[in-house]
Amino acid sequence: MIYITGDTHGEQGRFLELNMYGESQWTDKDILIVCGDFGYLFTNQAYEHAFLNSLEKKPYTICFCDGNHENFPAIKEYPRVKWNGGYVHKIRENVLHLTRGQVFNLQGKTFFVMGGGYSIDRYMRKEGYSYWKEEMPNNEEYREATKNLREAGFKVDYIISHTAPQTVVRMMGKYCDSHELELNGFFDWVVGEVAFKRWFFGHWHADRLIGGKFRAVWFDVIPLEN
Repeated sequence: MIYITGDTHGEQGRFLELNMYGESQWTDKDILIVCGDFGYLFTNQAYEHAFLNSLEKKPYTICFCDGNHENFPAIKEYPRVKWNGGYVHKIRENVLHLTRGQVFNLQGKTFFVMGGGYSIDRYMRKEGYSYWKEEMPNNEEYREATKNLREAGFKVDYIISHTAPQTVVRMMGKYCDSHELELNGFFDWVVGEVAFKRWFFGHWHADRLIGGKFRAVWFDVIPLEN
């Protein structure tokens, strides 16, 4: 089974049965996907490495797309390898960063993954310490995403991202920061060009279904239908 959840922000309690019902029963056939702001490699200090080591003892696979609150240089220190059709950074044997613009085939389902987002709280943060300029995609990553979608025939089963299309953000009663509009606009293009069943995203700290096909996730843990 594949499960989807939202921003974990390095909170160790998120991996307790109390907050992730059924987690203790998952096996090596199960996959958990976090929709950005994973955060367990944010300070890149020993206590985080110790917790990642504890996650490595879990039998299931933990995948995450990047959000805006990630330590990108730390993530990129890990090997970039091919996994189920797309590239990942291998943080631990079972903890994988799904790199931007990739299409993965997981348990017979296809997933287009595009991380990234803008930190609206930058005024409280310090570049290179609590936010990193790589939080927003660059032109090469947009080109990679477009190429991979084209090769997939502009058809996937699911889309995983951190933020959402501009139209969906507005449907939530929110607004897109001007610095994030390029990414939101790219996602609007994806909506118009790509056939998909459902789109999961985090970032907005909400658990709700929008417009039938878009699902904001934060604490909910959603099993994908077979």
